[in-house]
Amino acid sequence: MVTIPEYFAGKNVLITGATGFMGKVLLEKLLRSCPDVKAVYVLVRQKSGHAPSARIADMVNCKLFDRLREEHPNFPDKIVPMSSDLTQPELDVSREDQQTLVDCINIVFHCAATIRFNEPLKDAMQLNVLATQKIMALAHRMKHLEVFIHVSTAYANCDRSVIEEVVYPPPVDYKKLIDALEWMDDKLVNLITPKLIGDRPNTYTYTKALAEYLVQQECGSLNVAIIRPSIVGASWKEPFPGWIDNFNGPSGIFIAAGKGILRTMRASNDAVADLVPVDVVINATLAAAWYSGSQRYTRPKSLLVYNCTTGGINPFHWGEVEYCINMTFKTNPLEQAFRRPNVNLRSNPFTNQYWTTVSHTLPALLYDGYLRLTGQQPRMMKTITRLHKAMILLEYFTSHSWVWNTDNVTMLLNQCMEHASVPESLRYY
Repeated sequence: MVTIPEYFAGKNVLITGATGFMGKVLLEKLLRSCPDVKAVYVLVRQKSGHAPSARIADMVNCKLFDRLREEHPNFPDKIVPMSSDLTQPELDVSREDQQTLVDCINIVFHCAATIRFNEPLKDAMQLNVLATQKIMALAHRMKHLEVFIHVSTAYANCDRSVIEEVVYPPPVDYKKLIDALEWMDDKLVNLITPKLIGDRPNTYTYTKALAEYLVQQECGSLNVAIIRPSIVGASWKEPFPGWIDNFNGPSGIFIAAGKGILRTMRASNDAVADLVPVDVVINATLAAAWYSGSQRYTRPKSLLVYNCTTGGINPFHWGEVEYCINMTFKTNPLEQAFRRPNVNLRSNPFTNQYWTTVSHTLPALLYDGYLRLTGQQPRMMKTITRLHKAMILLEYFTSHSWVWNTDNVTMLLNQCMEHASVPESLRYY
């Protein structure tokens, strides 16, 4: 078998979701570690009057790409932006661009998705399920496609306590649901959403499960692999430690704790905090494409699923997270902190609600009153409200634990060790 850089040499790659958190890291890592890749096509929608090419040019100027810029100054020449809107028919890709992709693409990374947990079901279906169906339809037309990588989530099947590296059938036929949502109005959809998603906590996990099943049912002769990361956090090593581009999810919670704004949070101290660095996920994703692509003629055809999780390998509990947050920010305090960091995790919802009022709401109201008296714009209550909404969305994941089978990830690492140099961040495993 060839090494990972050798496999990608001379290949044309398509990435959806390249402007998202994981998509950016994938693009940077691919261009830096596989410098002989021929071209990377990225589907980007026009946003706020900015054309796709302008958005990509602005994106690659950020700090994430500094190391790549130093090692390969001409890397932007290999990025080919294409105007697209995944919610529109035929992805809103021009006929000319479609033909270009059909004629040249060798590898597809489908990373695009809405990660908003509280997205209305219709919107989540459009972005997570129907967009996947359209991308797969385009992939079936590609003349030289070697592998299709679908990025899912380890929580797609969070209604189960033990999750194997297989695609589980969803409770509803996705085709029937797609047809039903076409004639239902938004009010009716909102009424039936809780019944549809069942034991899953939100529309995000529900639609990602439907998308996985769609990929399995509609892949046909395509060579497909599914990557399921758990809670994706800041980079561990590549291109440098600690990179992150947003404060959604746990990252925002950690910063709020460091600022002294967050003092109480509902979580189970014994539950596993299945956090995985973004560079670990991306290295596993590239390795999965290398393995499936380079073995496509010799390995029996099967859809490989990779649970890219850490809880079974290096378990880290929410009680330990609490201790690490308090110790880290007390030793290395953040600038302009609201007060001294001291977060407490509480499993009892009533106790947590009491301390939320005492340590969050009342101090915020007092501080905003002070700001008004001094002629300044009140802002703390607005911040606290946003923080509480984020915490409510995360409560399900901080109060439960899952057991993920990671045999395929272990196999992939062994293949890397035997046939190719192991990416630095994959050594986490």
